[in-house]
Amino acid sequence: MADAGAGGALLRCVSRHGLVQVQCALRRAVRWGLALLLACPALQAQALAPEVLELREARAVVTVQGQMTGLAVSLPYHWDRHHPGLPGQATFEIPFDLDEVPTAPQALYLPRLGNAYEIWLNGTLLQRNGDLLQGNGPDFAKGPRYIVISPGLLRNSNLFRVHIRADVGRRGGLAPLTLGPDETVEALYLHDYRWRTTGSLVVVIASLLIGAMAMALWASQINGDELGQPRHDPLYLFAGLAELCWTVSISDALIEHPPLDWPWWGMVALVSSTLWVCSMTLFCMEVAGWSRLPMARWLRHWLALLLVASVGAGTGALIYGHPLAMTLLYAVSGLTSLIFVVLFIWKAARGGPLPHKMVAFALLLNTLVGIRDLYAFRLSQTYGGNTYLRYSSLLFGLTLGYIVVMRFRAVSGQARDLTANLAARVAQKEHELAQSYQRVEQLAREQERTAERARILRDMHDGVGSHISTAIRQLESGRASQGEVLQTLRDSLDQLKLSIDAINLPPGDITALLANLRYRLEPRFKASDIELKWDVDLLAPLVRLDHKAMRQLQFMVFEALSNVLQHARASVLRIELHSTVQGGAQVLVMDNGCGFELDRVKTRGLGSLRERAAAIDARLEIVSEPGNTVVEIVLG
Repeated sequence: MADAGAGGALLRCVSRHGLVQVQCALRRAVRWGLALLLACPALQAQALAPEVLELREARAVVTVQGQMTGLAVSLPYHWDRHHPGLPGQATFEIPFDLDEVPTAPQALYLPRLGNAYEIWLNGTLLQRNGDLLQGNGPDFAKGPRYIVISPGLLRNSNLFRVHIRADVGRRGGLAPLTLGPDETVEALYLHDYRWRTTGSLVVVIASLLIGAMAMALWASQINGDELGQPRHDPLYLFAGLAELCWTVSISDALIEHPPLDWPWWGMVALVSSTLWVCSMTLFCMEVAGWSRLPMARWLRHWLALLLVASVGAGTGALIYGHPLAMTLLYAVSGLTSLIFVVLFIWKAARGGPLPHKMVAFALLLNTLVGIRDLYAFRLSQTYGGNTYLRYSSLLFGLTLGYIVVMRFRAVSGQARDLTANLAARVAQKEHELAQSYQRVEQLAREQERTAERARILRDMHDGVGSHISTAIRQLESGRASQGEVLQTLRDSLDQLKLSIDAINLPPGDITALLANLRYRLEPRFKASDIELKWDVDLLAPLVRLDHKAMRQLQFMVFEALSNVLQHARASVLRIELHSTVQGGAQVLVMDNGCGFELDRVKTRGLGSLRERAAAIDARLEIVSEPGNTVVEIVLG
């Protein structure tokens, strides 16, 4: 809660007031952070009940490079501090006296020991882990140790004997021994175990998930650069690398049996830690928008040099036993990080965006925690404590999550605006298109009316006009009889009626077409003493016959019927309509008149019949002999 309050205070001061208020908030954050960091050891010290013994004084026999040395020591005994760069073994004898032999189960708690160890009490082996003679094997100095002691093993005068094997650079040694009632000691052990083991596991899982998410975002989110070229966002790449490297570095605190032999696994952990520092620096540069500044190129080169130097420092410290190399690496890396953090926080305090300020707060808190850890593990004599930097580093993951959420909110807002703009443009285009359709439809109707008028005028000219012109010539010549002129005028009237009927003629309905012709011409057949025989089937409309084709067919049938009325001198006229095998229609006009010879008769009517048949892709057959003339029209 103190961290959250400090973070909220810092962000509110930056956003509302200015540099002076930011400095006040930073001072409060430092005080709260230090109070939090110092709280846990104080609480742990207060938790020691009077009946709990903390054993610190011991007699040690240390073996280094074959040389044995006996000395009195005060625990903790940090092997890397006393014998830098050298492996070896040690035996610690810790005597203690009890006023009363306890009757209830007791417990022994050791915050840290090893790398391999044996624990004896009054000549009885309590616990053993690892090989005391074979170095660079499994590391059992990772977690705290808890051993339940039967009351029968304790006396008034007692002796713990602890044998350890320590490897180079693996934090081997022996922490003070805590002995007391089972429940009390177990509480101390569980507190330490949860912070060092369970907490580390939570951090590893969280960092792994955040790193995987960041790498997935880097692989999937592609933006365009200034030149329009596709570009992956490096912010996600650096954040993902940092979290994955931190996962490897923290997991070292959990792995007693490393996947690689020591010191190679130590090299992996060291390089991962250095790569974490480099990646976090580059991540912060992306957040602040410094990646395109001239100094960014030099900083990248310097970070790459640090990464290469970490390999050399790890080789010198872990393989050749020169711990000063690692100390120098930490010093240079820490100084680089400190300068960058100061500059980053200073820029954030001078009005950086909210993500910049949040990352600055995370850097500030991690810097304070890192200083505490540096003091606890490198400067003080404590051995077996807990590092807090692994937990404070989760702030970077939370900050990354906030940045991702804000970016997706911004992208969603842009998408909504783009969708709304696109919808408005689509609606406008639809409105314009509807208006265009209306204009096109109006023009189509006008063209249709114009075409219909032109057709009617053409039919009137070719049909009615032609017959009236013929009647006029007949009257002017004086040679035509009254009956001939009357017949010509009747044909003209029939043509006029058929032209009017063609306006409402159903497309493809041949049955209706023939019925209309019968209605118009049957009175003339009766007046001419011609018997009409009707054999017309009710056929479904032919889809391919439109208004124009129906008009052509109407004139063909009318022409055939008109020839019967004018020239055939027939007594019987038969009209038939049947369907064909192919789904078409067959129209037959048959009479028993005088007939004619097709080769000798060259009339305009026959030529018109053939032209109209070709226009509608119909097959026309004419057979004529005295007593039987057949006009056949076949429509596919």
